Amino acid sequence: MSADSSVQPAPKKEEGVAVIDRACAILFAFRPEDSALTLAELAARTGLYKSTLLRLAGALIQHRLLLRLDDGRYQLGPATFALGALYQRGLNLGDILLPLMRELMEKSGESVSFYVRDNAVRVCLHRVDSKHVVRHHVREGDVLPLETGSGGRALLAFGGEPGESHDQTRRDFYCMSVGERDRETSGVSMPVFGVHDTLRGVLTLAGPSSRIDHAFVEANLDALFDCAARATDALGGDSRALRAAQQRARA
Repeated sequence: MSADSSVQPAPKKEEGVAVIDRACAILFAFRPEDSALTLAELAARTGLYKSTLLRLAGALIQHRLLLRLDDGRYQLGPATFALGALYQRGLNLGDILLPLMRELMEKSGESVSFYVRDNAVRVCLHRVDSKHVVRHHVREGDVLPLETGSGGRALLAFGGEPGESHDQTRRDFYCMSVGERDRETSGVSMPVFGVHDTLRGVLTLAGPSSRIDHAFVEANLDALFDCAARATDALGGDSRALRAAQQRARA
């Protein structure tokens, strides 16, 4: 066997990977606001030739990952929903959040909590304590009010509560509180979303007011945005609005 013949399989493997990349490009061309796309729209978004699109679309349709409507437009198929449901069932919120929360605690030096709403109150679902001796003391399972504290106000705002202060929180994608629930404690909170922009909860950086001030928020806001966006992506949400708000905050 010649040296040249011994390396022939490599191009086939590379070609196979390229086919998968192109097929994924078609699926990921769909955006949350899209119901269906024409072949021309798919070509514009993927950069693929229409002949290539037609060939790959046929394979995706066969596997129910894509549907072709009567008017010629394309729609994501039922198999994508089935895969999403399997992902959701196997999802453990803590497995996703806690490593990100630990990373945020190490970067900021302060405690990180994840709150969810339970009717008229909020519950601390996950918690990573800071290494400071003097710190914000909340435990997993603690029940706190919604009306005070950045965590409660963020849950209200992204739960649709009306009011100018909540409108501002929705525009900024975060809110800060200084001594609201406890005059010695301050915090800053940000939402985390899941599939279909469902609010999964809020991340809160909190600690003694002597350490959590506007300078602290300015220094750590980017890390909090990054944590919330990465958590949103991992939970099947769309982090683009968070990332856009992050860019505005950097400006």
